[in-house]
This record gives sequence, structure tokens and C-alpha cells, in this order.
Amino acid sequence: MYVYKRDGRKEPVQFDKITARISRLCYGLDPKHIDAVKVTQRIISGVYEGVTTIELDNLAAETCAYMTTVHPDYATLAARIAISNLHKQTTKQFSKVVEDLYRYVNAATGKPAPMISDDVYNIVMENKDKLNSAIVYDRDFQYSYFGFKTLERSYLLRINGQVAERPQHLIMRVALGIHGRDIEAALETYNLMSLKYFTHASPTLFNAGTPKPQMSSCFLVAMKEDSIEGIYDTLKECALISKTAGGIGLHIHNIRSTGSYIAGTNGTSNGLIPMIRVFNNTARYVDQGGNKRPGAFALYLEPWHADIFDFIDIRKNHGKEEIRARDLFPALWIPDLFMKRVEENGTWTLFSPTSAPGLSDCYGDEFEALYTRYEKEGRGKTIKAQKLWYSILEAQTETGTPFVVYKDACNRKSNQKNLGVIKSSNLCCEIVEYSAPDETAVCNLASVALPAFIETSEDGKTSTYNFKKLHEIAKVVTRNLNRVIDRNYYPVEEARKSNMRHRPIALGVQGLADTFMLLRLPFDSEEARLLNIQIFETIYHASMEASCELAQKDGPYETFQGSPASQGILQFDMWDQKPYGMWDWDTLRKDIMKHGIRNSLTMAPMPTASTSQILGYNECFEPVTSNMYSRRVLSGEFQVVNPYLLRDLVDLGIWDEGMKQYLITQNGSIQGLPNVPQELKDLYKTVWEISQKTIINMAADRSVYIDQSHSLNLFLRAPTMGKLTSMHFYGW
Repeated sequence: MYVYKRDGRKEPVQFDKITARISRLCYGLDPKHIDAVKVTQRIISGVYEGVTTIELDNLAAETCAYMTTVHPDYATLAARIAISNLHKQTTKQFSKVVEDLYRYVNAATGKPAPMISDDVYNIVMENKDKLNSAIVYDRDFQYSYFGFKTLERSYLLRINGQVAERPQHLIMRVALGIHGRDIEAALETYNLMSLKYFTHASPTLFNAGTPKPQMSSCFLVAMKEDSIEGIYDTLKECALISKTAGGIGLHIHNIRSTGSYIAGTNGTSNGLIPMIRVFNNTARYVDQGGNKRPGAFALYLEPWHADIFDFIDIRKNHGKEEIRARDLFPALWIPDLFMKRVEENGTWTLFSPTSAPGLSDCYGDEFEALYTRYEKEGRGKTIKAQKLWYSILEAQTETGTPFVVYKDACNRKSNQKNLGVIKSSNLCCEIVEYSAPDETAVCNLASVALPAFIETSEDGKTSTYNFKKLHEIAKVVTRNLNRVIDRNYYPVEEARKSNMRHRPIALGVQGLADTFMLLRLPFDSEEARLLNIQIFETIYHASMEASCELAQKDGPYETFQGSPASQGILQFDMWDQKPYGMWDWDTLRKDIMKHGIRNSLTMAPMPTASTSQILGYNECFEPVTSNMYSRRVLSGEFQVVNPYLLRDLVDLGIWDEGMKQYLITQNGSIQGLPNVPQELKDLYKTVWEISQKTIINMAADRSVYIDQSHSLNLFLRAPTMGKLTSMHFYGW
């Protein structure tokens, strides 16, 4: 049997040659468990006549990935084979890769189609020796197999369908895209990102350094007005944002309800649902950055709107097709008054915004006064509050939506409260920013990889958490995100205006669950609860300190005066809480009142769904959903076991095929295994085995340091109306 080499030569398949290549990549792996000969035997069984060495490497990598359930080191070996394969197929020199991407000519049209901006190309050419020598290609081998495959599939730039970038090239492109001619800052960012201390969000990784560097993740759009012009202007804005990889939160409180009078035609309105379906089809048609991710819109509505019952059901699987919009995400912007009425089993009145104007323009006592006045005037239709509540819970049980965000809490505790009433969050419910018809709120995201700050003693027996280093890195991330605001391409003018005036940013985290496991702290332990508080106090202090330092240099953001921060009121003050006390808040408070801050908001832990896959950590601040799950690749599906658990079970000598099959039948839970120590059962609880009260408590603990919100999922294996109600009310 023959194999075709990369240069086109043909030679016989040699068992020893394959074994030698794999053995070379086994450095540092556990020789008791990693067997290069066994891997080669499996590869040979899948080889066919005329296979290329590239295909042979792909087969070898996938073979090792399938063997991950034997020992976690096989996942490392799979990644090394795949990355070494990419290195053989790509140009090493960063400046040459940038030149190739810049000089790309579209094969179909014959016209130049550069993938790198003129600005970044010129910077690279002027500094090529310094930049080329700064790159450390060995750091590519730190990625897990699935992390690398995620990069390869969606993030690394391609020429004629072939991957042209290496992961290190991507990181350097992002660093230069953010910092431009500030080479020292770019190299600092390159080094920290390549060492996996933090990552910028997907749109930044996709687009930094390209001709249209749209690096923002989240856009909060206001429905311009309740008219054909207003609706379709808003639709076009959403399409332009989605085209450049932005996720959208849109509030539609001001659109009249079904049957409302239309003066222009002397007719009546068809209500929200037909309009929502138009937005649904736009989300399907305009994906985020040309097939990289599907378009994603969340629509926000207050629960007094007369079309609320139809709205909460739009994602249900059954029912008439013409009243469904399954590609959108419904979200409720809930005033406290609604929750009070549900709690006391009172009545609730539904209005059309045309007959009860201004309800979305106020909150708190002002809202309650206006709402009850409209009720007394008989302007709406009265129902039992719990009827609507149970419809919401029924929809959540079936579809996981509508999302729930509390309007009054978001407005009361916002540093943007001086701008006006905040009317929605974003797609993932962590961004809470002011939007208006002439201002589309924008947020740039990055997440800190929390396990990177664990330091282990030389004998390997004790681990500590380096808060000082976390503080330093969070300040770098703050400066980076602030820079993104100025270097960004804005798909619509309303977004540029808002971002330049208020300059909000969002720091988040990933790998909190990994951090707890590495430190041997069960997720629901008191020690974990304390570490959660300390981490978020550290990041909030760092972000505010960095933003204050930026204000001393460049001035505060335009609308700083009148904000709570301008009066020395910080996030924990709005919760009537004292900070835990790891950092000097008194000095920082005085500095902020004196110099201001450069960014109106700094904290919003996001889901990190894609970027946590790249770095190989669990998502954001969530517990693991399972200790065993399936991953799909082109060649099929295979099982992945929580690597920390797998290593512990292998070390105890109790991991075998029988235990693997048991884990599959138990959906990744180890709680029923008789021969597993209790300490491991506590450490490796899944989210289904942790009280949701604990998860809400931990969310509340860190919320005093989060000036926006965070994307909190709750998990119930067997939801009932009672359980859901008590969970929501505990959170409220």
C-alpha cells in the first residue's frame, strides 16, 4: 500500500515510520498509559490505497481523540498531531502569511480581495523582524484537540479554502488589530493571549486586523418607532449588524398590539407576531459573518403588552406555523409590580402601547403610579397575574425561553441611569445598556481564563490562587477593550455614536468550574463561594482602576457627569453591601470622583460558549453539565470524559471499560458508583446535582461587583410549576 507525500512523491506505508512520528510527539506524556504502537495499529487498520500524508495525520489525530476515554493524555497527543500537521501545511513567517492574505485575489472574479487591512499590513511590513521573532510557535501545542478544531473550523483565515493562519498568527493579528502602531502593547497582548491568560470574544478573533474590523459582540437596538418606516429601518439596522457578526437584543415594547387602530390606513394592526416573523427570516438569512455563526436576535417585551401570550410561545414546537418564530429568542423585561401581583395572586392588566403610552419609559415607583392609573381608567384588559405566569413557565419548560430579566433592578443599579431608562438587555442577558432610536448600545467582550492564575508548589502538594496576577491581567484586558472602541468598524452610525459617548466594555470569566476542580474545592463548598467573591472583587477593582487611569490620560467618557460613579457610588454601594475588602476601594473611589472613568460599565460575565472551547475550559462561571459528553467531528461522534475526573480515576486504578459504560448510562454522573471516594463525588457533581439555590447564591455574591448583569442559566431535571416558581422568586 502506498502513501502520497506532501511534495507529490509516492512511497510504501511504513508501520515503523508512523510509530516514530507519533513517538516523537509523546514527550512529557504518561508512558504507562500512552502506547504509540497501539495508536499506529489502529491507524494502519484505517489506511487506504493512495492516502496522502495530510490525510494520514488527520486519521492519526482522530484515532487519538477516540482514545481520549482511555487516558486524558491521548487528547494532548491528538492535538499535537493535528497542530504539527497544520504547521507542515502553512507558512511559518508571520509577515509572509500577512502578505499572502493581503494580496489575495478572488479566483472567481480575478479582483483583489485583501483579508488584511491596509493599516495592519503596513504596520507588519514596517516591523516584520520584531514581530516574526516575537512569535513562539510551540505555544500552538498547548491547545486541546477540540480547541484547535474549533479554531480551524471558524477562526483561522483561509486562502482558497485552505487554512493559511496558525493559531499564533491569529493571536498576533488580533493584537495588532487592537493596538495598531503601539507595538509594545500589541506584543504584551500577544504574549498574554498566547499563554492563555485571557481571550477576546469571537467577533474580535474573526475580524481584528481585517478590512472591516467589526470586533463587538453585542448590540442593543431600540425599535425606532411604531410605523412601517420605523420597523423596516430597524430591520435593516439588525441585518447590517448581523452581517458583521454582532448578536442583537431588540426591544419592541412600543409596537401596537393586535387590533389596534392604524390612523394612516384607517385599519387595524396585525400585532407583534407577523412583524416578529419578518425579523425571524432576517435572522435566518443574514448570518454572523458569512456562515460563521447563525444570526441571533433576542426580542424584549414587557409583560403588560397585550400580545404577550402569543409572544412567549413563539419558539414552541407545536401550533400554527404562522404564529411561530423559532429562530428568535423571546425575552421578558419584567417590572417588580408584575412579580408582586403574581406573589399575591392579584390581577394584571394588559395594554396596547398606543392606549397606555409611556410605560416602557419609566421604572420603579414612577412606573407603578402610571400603570395603576391606566388600570383605574380602564384602558386595558384585566386577567389573573398567575394565568400569565403559568403560561411563561409552560413555555420555559418546553423551550427554555422566554429569558427573564428584571427591569427595575437593571435600572436602579446601573451606572448609566443618568442617560435614561434602559429598555432591554442583549441576546445572552449579560449586557445592560441604554439604547434609544438614535443610539444603539454596543459592547466589546473579553474573558479571563481563571485556571491560569493557579500556582502549584514545587512538590506539587499545595496550590494557591494568584490574585495579584489576576488584577494585573484584568487591567490589561480593560485597556484592550477600551482600545477596541476606537479601532472598531461600526456597521451603523447609531452604534458608533453610542459607543463613543458612553464607552462601555465587558470583562467576563471562563473556567470557574475548572478552577474549583484544580484546587479540589467542591462547587457548592464554602471555600468555593469565598473564592468566587474574591475573584470578582479583584476583576472589578482592576477594571475600575484601569479605567480611572485611562481617564487621567484621555479624559472621562462624555456622559460621566451625573452618573453614580461621578458621585463616588460604585456597584456594591447600589446593593447596600460592603466589599469583601481585598483591595483599597477608598483611594480608588476618591480617584474616580476626581478624574472620572473612561468606561461607563466594565463587568458583564458572558457565556463564553465558543471561546471556552478554544481554551479548553468549562463555560464562564457555570458548573459542568456532565462528566461525559459527545463531540461531533466530520468523521463521526466520540465520547469525551471530564479530564480532571478521568485523571483521578486512572490514578486510583479504578477506570475501566465497565465504568465508562456506566458513566454513559448515567449521563455523566458518578454519584451512584460504589467504589469512588466521597470526596470525588463531591468534587465532580454536575449542575443537575447541585442545588440551584447555591448557583443563585453564588450569582448574587458576585453581582455586587458586576455593573451590568451576567448570563445565568438554571437547570432543573424534572421541572414543576412549583419548583420553577420558587426558583424564579428566589432569584428575583
